[in-house]
Amino acid sequence: APLRSAHAAHAMMSAAALGRVHPSVVAPRATRVSSKRAIASVAALAPSRAAEKRLRTTMRRRRSEATRATVSKDNVFADSASIQGLTGLGVGASAGSDTRSFPEEVTLMPHRERLKVFSGSAHPELSDEVANYLGMELGTSTIKKFADGEVYVQIKESIRGCDVFLVQPTCPPNVNDNLMELLIMIDACRRASCRSITCVIPYYGYARADRRTSGRESIAAKLTANLLTESGATRIVMLDIHSLQTIGYFDIPVDHIYGETVILDYLTSKDFAPKDLVVVSPDVGGVPRARAFAKKLCDAPLAIIDKRRTGHNKAEVMNLIGDVDGKVVVMVDDMIDTGGTLLAGAKLLRDSGAREIYACATHAIFSPPAVERLGSGVFTEVIVTNSIPHTEDRDFPQLTVLSVGNLLGETIWRVHNDTPVSFNKL
Repeated sequence: APLRSAHAAHAMMSAAALGRVHPSVVAPRATRVSSKRAIASVAALAPSRAAEKRLRTTMRRRRSEATRATVSKDNVFADSASIQGLTGLGVGASAGSDTRSFPEEVTLMPHRERLKVFSGSAHPELSDEVANYLGMELGTSTIKKFADGEVYVQIKESIRGCDVFLVQPTCPPNVNDNLMELLIMIDACRRASCRSITCVIPYYGYARADRRTSGRESIAAKLTANLLTESGATRIVMLDIHSLQTIGYFDIPVDHIYGETVILDYLTSKDFAPKDLVVVSPDVGGVPRARAFAKKLCDAPLAIIDKRRTGHNKAEVMNLIGDVDGKVVVMVDDMIDTGGTLLAGAKLLRDSGAREIYACATHAIFSPPAVERLGSGVFTEVIVTNSIPHTEDRDFPQLTVLSVGNLLGETIWRVHNDTPVSFNKL
């Protein structure tokens, strides 16, 4: 009993030191307090001591979390709720007697600064046009090749938490090099802790290898899609893909943009008489594209060229479906490679009485001898876009090159702001 009384007295004195009981209750009579009263006093104090312990543990944990979750200029994931939560935990406020220091203010990266656009080496001119439309500078990076041909990529600025857009067509003359460079750029950005990686691919290489036409063939379009996805890309923006089924090869979102809308605006400015226009599809597979184009171009009638291929990059025109006599003909295709299909079709249209022939395509691959064929005088004008870099050796008098820089820039801005890109549909 005396031992229990002493323990009770010690507990009472501790409570007095903490300010929970008046000192007069403790000192004189602590040694004479009975065992029952001592036990009762300790029991009364137990809930308060437990509550104090819980409070101290909670505050210690919250301050630890606040320190780890402090928002700075490099952390762009914080929102208003996060800031309010940190403020409630004491970040930026006085900590009383605690001497530990906390940030005085919380700073968020502006929404526009989260947008970063980087250019590969395939088409820097188009990337500059995109950046000019967005009113910003291209991101700084180093891209070079070692002596053995290996590609080296380094991002020279912080992209932590940013929405990164990589502009790189996988186009000739170095399709494989451009593709590998894009994959390495994706990997570099992924390892730099960016929030999202969107590949803007004006020309998608291997797009024509989208199905098997005979046994033991590869489907390179699907393989390329797998490479882009597995390397870390989170979204793809592509321009006039050869076949829409290629979109299904990706396991990530794909935004398909129609470069033909730029060509459509250019043709509309020529003020053709609607009754004189005929839109021609150079093959049966391009009928849906030509039909949508004709509907936008004064709802012009449609004609179809039936062709039969005798081999890769070779075509033989068989028949013309539709009337083109005395008409202004607009031939629409997604790309021009060697120009054999268009030239054979144009000759058939001339023989059928066409007055003028305009050849339109988004992608100007122009593999030899395309320049000689297209510049032979059969076409009134050949209209293409700059989805593939244009050089002087690919030039001829009838050629008109339109820019898709503004179109891609608008698409990038809409994707960054999570708004629809359906403004571009035919």
